Amino acid sequence: MRAMNTPNETLQVAPALHIALVTETYVPEVNGVAITIGRMVHGLLKRGHRIHLIRPRQHKQDVAAAEGGYAETLVSGMPIPGYPELKSGLPAKNLLLKLWRAQRPDVVHIATEGPLGWSALSAARKLEIPVSTDFHTNFHNYTQHYGIGLLKKPIAAYLRHFHNKAACTLVPTASLQQQLEHEGYRNVLVVSRGVDTELFHPSKRDAELRASWNANEDTPVVMLVSRIAPEKNLQVVIRAFEKIRKLNPLARLVIVGDGPARAELQKQHPHVIFAGMQTGEALARHYASGDIFLYPSLTETYGNVTVEAMASGLATLAYDYAAAQQHIRHNINGLLATYADSDAFIAEARTLANDLPRVRRLGAAARATVESLTWEHIMGQMEAVLLDTVRAPGAEHAQPELSTAAD
Repeated sequence: MRAMNTPNETLQVAPALHIALVTETYVPEVNGVAITIGRMVHGLLKRGHRIHLIRPRQHKQDVAAAEGGYAETLVSGMPIPGYPELKSGLPAKNLLLKLWRAQRPDVVHIATEGPLGWSALSAARKLEIPVSTDFHTNFHNYTQHYGIGLLKKPIAAYLRHFHNKAACTLVPTASLQQQLEHEGYRNVLVVSRGVDTELFHPSKRDAELRASWNANEDTPVVMLVSRIAPEKNLQVVIRAFEKIRKLNPLARLVIVGDGPARAELQKQHPHVIFAGMQTGEALARHYASGDIFLYPSLTETYGNVTVEAMASGLATLAYDYAAAQQHIRHNINGLLATYADSDAFIAEARTLANDLPRVRRLGAAARATVESLTWEHIMGQMEAVLLDTVRAPGAEHAQPELSTAAD
């Protein structure tokens, strides 16, 4: 299986399902959706279910995997505008009809809403196979950042139409559930997300890595892990760091990630350390080697990096929505700024510049908070939704018991 090991033991807690999972992005691609879908596959396999993953071919040498209860079908794709490293699957309804007539899945779960996702939705409905969907990305909120603001309403309408054709739509937070219901989405359920607290751990702190940034233990290191792109609102972090640096000239800013805005940002801000794309253990070392995590994005449905930073023991500041709203208690285990209020965000960041004891207190509390966010429990919620979808197609779904971080 690609980029992950299937566990030998399984958790047989429910009847085994044959799940067709359709996604336009998957590991080893580095983005929140791909990583979340990878965790979903791992968790459902561990619970004894069979997975047939349908995704675009990522490169010419890409080969469909087949191992144990896991198999892949690869389809043609094309680069996504603004995201050339990602592929959007081309329409494949006839292929999916042929596959699912030959080996009918119990349920089709669609993770992305592109042409491949629409083909899967159409094919499943034609064959009367129950369908569930994920809402992972606020694509309609990206339009203003890529010069296509006039498409915001049509894209929002398409997404609503897409998801309302499914039996249920899964979102990671109660606030997003309420937002989508207000916009006319039906059968929206909350299935939260976990974090790998073994990988992302304060013990991964690396003195040599900090030294390469010209930082000792008393140097405040500000971290940002993000796609470096217009929709991530990165200028707010740059402005916040300038305020921090005026108060403490020794402070460092390390940005981990890559994207279309990197070259220009690096040229404009030579004092900022750009660490490039990091994954796995290297990413964990980078997180844990920082002290403060600033996350300025306003377009997240969740924001996996928020809980990864908390698990790594960083004092985390983010806007009061998505994962931050769900897990951060202001000035107890992190800091919150009013949504879209950049002045408030910068003011909160300044308070951390010369107060390392407070930074460390917030970081320790953040770590304690997310230790309970296990993927195993989250996959129990996911399994319950899929079983409900199979058993009672067309019926109103019950909200699974939620997993919340301890305060």
